[in-house]
Amino acid sequence: MCIRKLVLLLSLSVSQLLPALASANYADHEKAIGFIDKMVSEHGFNKNELQQTFAQASRKESILEAIARPAEKRLEWKGYRKIFLTEDRIKKGLAFIEKNKASLEKAEREYGVPVHVIAAIIGVETRYGRHKGNYRVVDALATLAFDYPPRSKFFTKELEHVFLLSREQGFDALALKGSYAGAMGYGQFIPSSYRHYAVDFDGDKVADILDNPIDAVGSVANYFKMHRWTEGKPVAYRLSKSDLGENYEKLVQNKLKPTHTIKDFHELGVKVPQNLDDSMDARLLVLQGAEGEEYWLTLGNFYVITRYNHSSLYAMAVFQLSEELKKGLN
Repeated sequence: MCIRKLVLLLSLSVSQLLPALASANYADHEKAIGFIDKMVSEHGFNKNELQQTFAQASRKESILEAIARPAEKRLEWKGYRKIFLTEDRIKKGLAFIEKNKASLEKAEREYGVPVHVIAAIIGVETRYGRHKGNYRVVDALATLAFDYPPRSKFFTKELEHVFLLSREQGFDALALKGSYAGAMGYGQFIPSSYRHYAVDFDGDKVADILDNPIDAVGSVANYFKMHRWTEGKPVAYRLSKSDLGENYEKLVQNKLKPTHTIKDFHELGVKVPQNLDDSMDARLLVLQGAEGEEYWLTLGNFYVITRYNHSSLYAMAVFQLSEELKKGLN
């Protein structure tokens, strides 16, 4: 091989290696350096310790790929439903309820959120604690904060919260594991939600939603209560095409928060359950099911579920799983 070709090959090898080296850790990343300075000046963190942490944090391409193609945006309801409404998930949900009956019933009494709804959230999120995520939370949040411009601001704030949370709870930030978006524990709380809504539900003076199902149950219920879950009120009803009348399309909306009321449904000739008050917030949701279009009247508590994950498909999966669990309990 001639010297010229050897030099060219070496140059190509180095050029290919540089990006890998640059992404090996975040110690010298411009945004990470600025983040460290902010944490030191605003929150009194030790600069050397943070530098050591980011020297061990690494960019994950799989995270960038995953966040670009979430199931809620890739799938229609007929495909999404198949993931969460399975006999296995229902069976394991009933077993989870039986095993954690005391804490679930206590949470329902204190927060007004039904046992089957709390269990359904944990079932959809982590299969009742079986799949909590294998990404290091620092890797996930650093990748999204520093190398995902569309939501850099949001994830930079979550990265800030994970260090504050670790200091408050005595966690090793690098030891925390979670989803590709940095969500943790049975109920998959992002760091800010952990700090704001996690509760010590068993009285041991530690709010542990990572490994303690009792605290996780109480924390999910508290999250719903704080987002204005209304005790004893329904979540959604399925309507038939014959219930809709001629002008129902005026009630269909893409926004998650209802902009109509039951009175609007009555005025447009849509038949709804008689137990609903005219003043209740309501929304008509059209989903693509396995057998064609499905028409759903969703109410205030359905909107509360979307505060957990901003997706109608997600909320519908939680609702339908909760209904299956409710049947199994009766």
